Amino acid sequence: MEAVIGLLLMLLRVSHGVETYCDGRQDGAQCYGALGGTVVLQLMDSASEISRYQLFKNKTAILSGIKNKIVSNLIADRSSFTPSNGTFRIHDLSWTDGGEYTLTIFDSDGHRSEQRTLQLIIQGVETYCDGRQDGAQCYGALGGTVVLQLMDSASEISRYQLFKNKTAILSGRKNKIVINLVADRSSFTPSDGTFRINNLSRTDGGEYTLTIFDSDGLMSEQRTLQLTFQAPVSSVLLVSECLSQGEMRVSCSSEGGDSPQYSWTLDGHTLTDTQLLSGNNETNNITLKQDVSGQLTCSVKNHVSTVSKTKTISTCGFIFIDCTCNNGMHISQWVFEANNTLKPTTTSITATEEEEDK
Repeated sequence: MEAVIGLLLMLLRVSHGVETYCDGRQDGAQCYGALGGTVVLQLMDSASEISRYQLFKNKTAILSGIKNKIVSNLIADRSSFTPSNGTFRIHDLSWTDGGEYTLTIFDSDGHRSEQRTLQLIIQGVETYCDGRQDGAQCYGALGGTVVLQLMDSASEISRYQLFKNKTAILSGRKNKIVINLVADRSSFTPSDGTFRINNLSRTDGGEYTLTIFDSDGLMSEQRTLQLTFQAPVSSVLLVSECLSQGEMRVSCSSEGGDSPQYSWTLDGHTLTDTQLLSGNNETNNITLKQDVSGQLTCSVKNHVSTVSKTKTISTCGFIFIDCTCNNGMHISQWVFEANNTLKPTTTSITATEEEEDK
């Protein structure tokens, strides 16, 4: 089992997972997006009554429309605008997506009637790893930040060095930092022993070795950690369908993300075998029994992100009939209520809840 110690995901001012929402209907709105994730910008209530509108990114018109018709979208390969609710969704965010966005609205005479701006700031995923145990496995997200806990404090350590693949990138004596070869995007805090590396790239991955020396200059301790990169999960799609006998098949799929792991809950509780016909709590496809309903949540995670999607599910209009019919035949089965023609003499009928809007 890998020694994964103290892994913690922190997205500063970015919501759970890597899809964020920002209301840009007020001029000067400050919006945040996660690198590699999705941002949903609320530009207006609806475009259906707006004669013409344009969205500029740093003076370049990236979106243009007339009422419900989208005339142009320069980033249509990874974005979509929904005129009915006025939201602009941008996927696979990169650093270049950050900046000022200006929405200009024109009246029926072609005159500018309104203009407002918003600022989009792109932030990387920040992860934490406790490297005080030899052999620790740490994870980081490309473009993000990793905080490596190398020691409790450096204040009482005579001399220490941190090697990255045999190159000493950090060297210090107690509270004094002597050398930091990546000082332009990293910092070491002697008081709490943490080494923070920003704007992570693939070249940052590999083995890190911390060597500690005593007051006589002799090596007193040495330990290593491995830093590995993963792409964060960006979004989750939850799809359900009713089967012929009233069961419900549910599929959970994720966009992006290395080595995704799945889990399910119903009304906040882990799904149990008594609620499942097939699949288990760790598969992305499950089949629920006929009487299962409630708030179903699929969570997808890896070592650098966690994203979840919740959907209200209802039964598929089936009822369970356990009866003796007029001809003396005993029937015990699920039937579609709307098509039920059984005329029992003695019955024990369990009716499911009415199907909710999905």
